Amino acid sequence: MNFSVITTQFWSLVLQGLALGLIYSLVALGYTMVYGVLRLINFANSEVFMLGTFAVLWVEITVLGHPINAKPLQGFELVYTLVIALVGSMIACAVLAVLVELVAYRRLRARGANRLASLISAIGVSIFLLEGMRMYTKSRPSSAPRLLEKWSFGEIAGANFRIDTMLAIVAPIIIFVALDQFVNRSRLGKAIRAVSMSEDNAKLMGININRVISMTFLIGGLTTGAAAFLYTTVYENTVFNVGFNMGIAAFTAAVLGGIGNLRGAFYGGLALGMMEQFASAILGSQWKAVTVFVILVLILLFKPNGLFGEAVQQTRT
Repeated sequence: MNFSVITTQFWSLVLQGLALGLIYSLVALGYTMVYGVLRLINFANSEVFMLGTFAVLWVEITVLGHPINAKPLQGFELVYTLVIALVGSMIACAVLAVLVELVAYRRLRARGANRLASLISAIGVSIFLLEGMRMYTKSRPSSAPRLLEKWSFGEIAGANFRIDTMLAIVAPIIIFVALDQFVNRSRLGKAIRAVSMSEDNAKLMGININRVISMTFLIGGLTTGAAAFLYTTVYENTVFNVGFNMGIAAFTAAVLGGIGNLRGAFYGGLALGMMEQFASAILGSQWKAVTVFVILVLILLFKPNGLFGEAVQQTRT
């Protein structure tokens, strides 16, 4: 164990933990939105994230014509390329998430199937997407062109404020604030909260349940697509099983914050990212994934409702 790293790299670890944790938060929002409405875990969300990373590469390399060895872009061309890649990833993930709802959930729900059948169906879709991409890519990792030059705003107390790190911090905060306002103030957001509280009462109020559920999956896909773009921009590579560790971490973040609670998913992702960075620095990077599992087990054992779970339960009584 190397505890001296805490004093020498503390603020650097904090910055990296914030960036990683906020990416987790975006994927966790996909889990918590679906759970809040259906009381089911969308296990295919990790593969939605994985396909989102490949969508970013497809847009940048195939659609916009930037090869792997392309030089970093500047000015309007850079902004245009990043925006198109972000929108492409979000649309691809949103469409895929809605298809998952139609294939894995809606028909079973219409037939009155139990929750176990829906969970098994979602796991089946997840395996289908994972193995399909494994065969398509022949298990080879794919690299992204470095279109964003990794220049730095400066360094404070050992923390390097690189442009990609700051993008991974600022963008999720903007998305979360926008989503939080949407759910609390918009007509559709109020319908989502109504279905979350009581599906039967929502039907009596004239709310189209299928439409609300599809829109919930779509919103979760949008946030997951944004996370896929940020991940690809920061780490510049992806592989067919990239969604496994990301899915476990995002699910842990959702449980840590209180699954079904938007703000819980946000703060849970932040907390998990920080803990993971410090644990990997002290124990070694090989313990990074183990840290996530340990935190998940501890939360399920000692506080299964999560940090904000109690508040959710009180609003539903």
